[in-house]
Amino acid sequence: MTGPPVNGERRPLPPALYEAGFPVDLLTEEQREVLAELTPEELALLLDVKSRLDAVGPEVQAHGEIAGGALF
Repeated sequence: MTGPPVNGERRPLPPALYEAGFPVDLLTEEQREVLAELTPEELALLLDVKSRLDAVGPEVQAHGEIAGGALF
């Protein structure tokens, strides 16, 4: 990591984060800095993990609703 830009300008976030649906507008400045400094390999890994989590999200939510309904 190289730290914040010296000219005070915010480093742009990789467009792939927006395309993947990351809530980048809700992140703190510190979180944005961390994401802006990701290496290409780190970004690819993060996007892969998010993709996998998104793929099972509906299944996990359905199980939670079924379990929650059975308890009450």
